[in-house]
Amino acid sequence: MKFETKAIWVGQEADEATGATIVPIYQTSTFSQEEVNKHKGYEYSRVANPTRTALDKCLASLEEGQYGLSFASGLAAEHAIFTILRPGDHVIVPEDMYGGTYRIIKEFLEPFNIKFSFTDFTDLNSISSAFTSSTKMVWIETPTNPTLKIFDIEEISKLSHSKNALVVVDNTFASPFFQKPLLCGADIVVHSTTKYINGHSDIIGGAVVLNNEVLYKKILLAQKSIGAVPSPFDSWLTLRGLKTLAVRMQQHEKNAFMVARFLEKNPNVEKVFFPGFESHPGHDIAKKQMSGFGGVVSFRIKGGLKEANDFFRKLKIFQLADSLGGVESLANYSALMTHDYFPEQLRKKIGVTDNLIRLSVGIEHIDDLLADLQNALNK
Repeated sequence: MKFETKAIWVGQEADEATGATIVPIYQTSTFSQEEVNKHKGYEYSRVANPTRTALDKCLASLEEGQYGLSFASGLAAEHAIFTILRPGDHVIVPEDMYGGTYRIIKEFLEPFNIKFSFTDFTDLNSISSAFTSSTKMVWIETPTNPTLKIFDIEEISKLSHSKNALVVVDNTFASPFFQKPLLCGADIVVHSTTKYINGHSDIIGGAVVLNNEVLYKKILLAQKSIGAVPSPFDSWLTLRGLKTLAVRMQQHEKNAFMVARFLEKNPNVEKVFFPGFESHPGHDIAKKQMSGFGGVVSFRIKGGLKEANDFFRKLKIFQLADSLGGVESLANYSALMTHDYFPEQLRKKIGVTDNLIRLSVGIEHIDDLLADLQNALNK
């Protein structure tokens, strides 16, 4: 079964009770039982809910995994994965990572004596030298947020497995339509389903997909014990968004290419970041492990915060906002939004400068998007 068909049908067969073609919203906290320990597969919605089960099955299928788990947010999903670790364990992570993940590490994991090495993941030798006898996990984010660096999942996975370490890949920016980390050797995939998977900026959600049953049960235990679950309605909205993921991603990428080319020629733009360009340092790796380059384009405007603010104020279609991956186009000032928690020195080291702007290119008509950018960049 092809991706587009799985997105519409896996886990979403006609409802057995009523014949409803679309999965119902089982908006219930609890389920009546015939007698003690005799029920129809569901007891309490924190543990499991039929609407969420449908979403879990569909997500697993799209990532070519056996087990899927939906969460209340992407960070809740990440936290559940980190509960695999114990005090004294060591994790290798990229310097260039999402600010929310960095905050979890600094505020909640390092204080419990879980150790982290922040490393340049474009250099396999740097990763190799970071391993210790306590390394249990390697965390990959590719493409990265917001500078769109590309890391080689297959090569990092081979290295990590030779050291008996698990590999986790944050696949949010690519989506399972453009990248399937499990097929590249990763052990666990994590998503913020808030972004492309839902695609309509109307839910907060996360997901974990994997093939290892032992790890699945550990993460499931963390999920139900901590209660990091999405509501039935949010699960239903995410399922609804999934049905159009393929067609949306194709249009996102098509528009992103044209936006990137436009920005590259604009005299008020200093540099453009887009892995679809052959000049991008990670382009060849992206071609190897991705079937498309996504819908995010970042660029450095000539100047600094003042020029960035002038640009944001002039925008009419692109909205200055957090998040990405919706059908609507958004602009983001990463230095004070996604990466505000980063120390200034580290933020600048990874390229999140005061003139960096991240665009989540939506699926509006490209002529309107380019006209909006042209007007905003005019001085």
